[in-house]
Amino acid sequence: MKTLKAIFLFVAVMLALVSMPVSASAQQAPAGAASAQPQAAPPAASATTAAPPETPKKITAYTLPPDLYKKTQSLEKIEIWFFVLSPIYGVILLWFFLRWRLGPKFRDWAEKGAGNFFVQVLIFAPLFVLTTDILGLPLGVYQQHVERAYGLSIQGWGSWTWDWAKGELVNVIIGIVLILILYAVIRKSPTRWWFYFWLASLPLLVLLIFLQPLVVDPLFHKFEPLQQKDPALTAALEQMVQRAGQNIPPERMYWMNASEKLNAVNAYVTGIGGSKRIVVWDTTISKMTTPEIVFVAGHEMGHYVLNHIPKQLAIYAIGLLVSFFLVHRCFGWFLAWKGAAWGIRSQGDLASLAVLLLLLSVFTFILTPTANTISRYFEHQADQYGLEVTHGLTPDSGQVAAQAFQVLGEVDLDYPDPGPIDVLLTYTHPATRDRVTFSLTYNPWANGGTGEFVH
Repeated sequence: MKTLKAIFLFVAVMLALVSMPVSASAQQAPAGAASAQPQAAPPAASATTAAPPETPKKITAYTLPPDLYKKTQSLEKIEIWFFVLSPIYGVILLWFFLRWRLGPKFRDWAEKGAGNFFVQVLIFAPLFVLTTDILGLPLGVYQQHVERAYGLSIQGWGSWTWDWAKGELVNVIIGIVLILILYAVIRKSPTRWWFYFWLASLPLLVLLIFLQPLVVDPLFHKFEPLQQKDPALTAALEQMVQRAGQNIPPERMYWMNASEKLNAVNAYVTGIGGSKRIVVWDTTISKMTTPEIVFVAGHEMGHYVLNHIPKQLAIYAIGLLVSFFLVHRCFGWFLAWKGAAWGIRSQGDLASLAVLLLLLSVFTFILTPTANTISRYFEHQADQYGLEVTHGLTPDSGQVAAQAFQVLGEVDLDYPDPGPIDVLLTYTHPATRDRVTFSLTYNPWANGGTGEFVH
C-alpha cells in the first residue's frame, strides 16, 4: 500500500494517466513505468532483437490454448481477491496505526526536534510515509511474488527491493510537499481547507506530469534514443505522429530496457509540453511486429489528440473535490468520537493525517467502479483512434490491431472470459476479447465513409 498515493488519489491517478496502459490486465508496470502499446508498417528487424517476431497468424477472436486459459483464469481470481482485500488491508493497517498512536508519537518527536512548523513536517512526513508503507509492504511483496510465479516479472528480489527503496524516496519527497501544504491550509482555514488544498494540488499535479519522464522514470529503467536502436520503427512511428498532427520528433522517441525486469510488452506516450515523448519497451520490439507497435502507439496518441488527459483530470478533480468535502464533513465527527483516545488534538494536528487517510481511502474505494467505467470509455475511444490513424498506413489495420491485442493478452495473461461484474469493478480497460472483436468489426470506410476522429 503506497499510503501517500492512497491519500492523494488525485495525484496518484493522474500520474497513472501520464502513460495509459493499453492492456486490460490489472497488473502492469512497476512504479515509474507506465504502459501502452503501438503499430505501423511492414515488420522490420530490430537492432535489439535476437530474432524478429514470427509472421502473425490471422486472428478471428481472442482465444488461448487450454493450459494458458487456465493460467489466466487463476490469475484473474487472484486479482479480484487482491482488489477486494487490498483496501480492507489498508483500512485495517490505518486503524491499528491510530490505535497504536503512532501519529502522536511522530508528532511529539517532531515538536521536540524543532519549534518551526516547516522543520516539524520535515521530521514527521518521512516517519509517517515510511512507517505506513513498510506496514503495507506485505501486499507489495505478495504482488511481486504472484507476478514472478506467473512469469509476468523476472525481476530478482534484490533489484525489486532497490526499486522499492527508490520509490520510497520519491514518496517521501512528495509527502513532505503535500503534507506541508495540507496542514498549512488546514491551520489557516479549518472550514474550507478541503477546497483550498484541492486548488493547490492542481498546479503540483501538472508539474509532476511534466517531471515524471525526466526525473522519475529514469530511476527505474534505462532509456536510450529509439533512432539508435531501431531506425525503421522510428520512421514508422514518425509517420503515424505526423498523420495525428502531433509534434513528437524522433529525438523524443525512446527505447526502454524493460526485459531486465519484465516480460510484459508496452509502449506509451508520456509527459506534457517539452517533456512529451514516445517510449517503446524492448520487449515490445522483440514480441510485436512494427505495424502492431505503431497501432499501440496510435492508441496512446489518441489519448493526447482526444484530450483524454485534461478530460480525466477534470473528472477526477471533481471526484476528489467531492471526496475531500465528504472527508471534511466526517473529520470533525471522527475526532470528537476518538480523537482524544488516539492522542489527536485537533484537525490541524499532524497526527490527524491517518484519520484523513482512512476516510479518504473509504470514499475513493467507493468511487473506484465509476472511475474505472470512465477509464474504459476513454480507452475504447483510444482504440478507435488507433484504428483510424493507422488506416491507410498499415494494410488491413483492423487485423493488425487484433494481432496486437492477441499478443498483449497472451503475454500479460488477460483472461478471455471475465464476467460483467469483474469488468465493472476492476477493469480500467475493455476486456481483451471485446477489443479484438471491435478491431475486427470496426470499418466505417466499407461504404465510402470516414473515421470519426481521423478523416
